[in-house]
Amino acid sequence: MKAHEREGIIAAGAFGVLMFAWLGFLIHRSPDFAGSGMGAVFGIAGAVLMLAPLAYPTVKRIPFLNARITPHISLQAWMTLHVYAGILGPLLGMIHTGHKYDSWLGITLTAVMLLVVASGFVGRYLLSYVNQDIKDKLLLLQTARGDLDSAWGALTNAPPELRTLPKSPLLAAGLASLGLDLPSSGPAGEVTRLAECVADLEYAIRTHELVKRWCRVWLTTHLVLSVILYVLLALHIWAGIHFGLRWLS
Repeated sequence: MKAHEREGIIAAGAFGVLMFAWLGFLIHRSPDFAGSGMGAVFGIAGAVLMLAPLAYPTVKRIPFLNARITPHISLQAWMTLHVYAGILGPLLGMIHTGHKYDSWLGITLTAVMLLVVASGFVGRYLLSYVNQDIKDKLLLLQTARGDLDSAWGALTNAPPELRTLPKSPLLAAGLASLGLDLPSSGPAGEVTRLAECVADLEYAIRTHELVKRWCRVWLTTHLVLSVILYVLLALHIWAGIHFGLRWLS
């Protein structure tokens, strides 16, 4: 299994746990946990891990750091840190809440935290899948067009009686989708079948391009939500320090 595939499986599992973890308030609430010693440990660890994803865009977009760091630690390694810390940090933050959602700041921070993880997960893995699928379909389209040109050449050189289209093109197309051909299809039927394949591939590529554009919107949304998350996180930390931790009193 490739490293990227392994990363995707681990990230998908942790993402699934996180997306359902917030529903724990339906069966469990611990009002005092967030302010306790153990709750503070989870909160601090989660906050540190939520800051760790900043390393990837910093190294990637600042030329000075990129030139000096990437020869030793690749951008892919920073991206892996970005993904794992970006999921594990919110997961620890979720544990820190003790499923107590009473203040507007805590509720907003939790909601934005989940949206950041969701938007990042969609942008990271769905966009990668769409890009790879587009590349695969473009290769298939190039092959199908070449086959169509060859079939068209065979059709123009065929006897006149073999140049007519099948009498039941819908039936021929249905059988072709099952891997079957009408015995009388001939060169004309082959041209029809390949033309339909080319049309299907072109439609699939256009659809994937549309999804790709939406994924880019998701990435922009991820960046905006990340800024909001760090603002809310700073306010949450300030509130914790300002009002004091109960376990120190």
